[in-house]
Amino acid sequence: MLAGAFLLAALATIPVPCRGQAAAGDSVVYRLSPASRLDVQTGKAGLFGFAGHEHLIRARGFSGRVVYFPGAPAMSRIEITVRADSLEVLTPPDTEEIRRVTEAMRTDILKVDQYPEITLASKSITPSGGEYRIDAELTIVGRTRELPVEVRLEIGPDTLRAVATFGVKQTDFGIKPFRGGPAGTVRVADRVTFDIEAVAVRDR
Repeated sequence: MLAGAFLLAALATIPVPCRGQAAAGDSVVYRLSPASRLDVQTGKAGLFGFAGHEHLIRARGFSGRVVYFPGAPAMSRIEITVRADSLEVLTPPDTEEIRRVTEAMRTDILKVDQYPEITLASKSITPSGGEYRIDAELTIVGRTRELPVEVRLEIGPDTLRAVATFGVKQTDFGIKPFRGGPAGTVRVADRVTFDIEAVAVRDR
């Protein structure tokens, strides 16, 4: 989902191992690659939560750009867009149930017709004990919240990889967690976990 966005913001702090060092005022642009994996894991809650499912959700459609200033990393920025209608439930294994739950998520929870995009923009990036702290503004269903994320990075000649796991509450964005079963006794937990492996490729 949107979470690959958080990770790419960290790229703005990393020296670029490239052919020829850019001048202080120059920028280097990276694009989010389709090789990235953006997953969301939901948990179970409620009196009969044991009878429900934990769902793995994957973003299929996303784009992003990192504008990096080697001579002034604080000037760097990130812009990410996730197509809300590209989020797909991968579990449980029953195909018909996957379609039903995916449709309910898109229509009833994310309201994709009204809010077709999930966006993220970086505010600040800070080194933190060998990792990087990203402070970003995340917008889902028209509501914007600030979110800190700790990121681990691997740097290659032309690509940067970022890995992070973090959680958010659906209710922070005005989303009412899904309920089912008798009198809503089976429901999705408010807190969901993002598991991200992001790959950014340098523009030629």
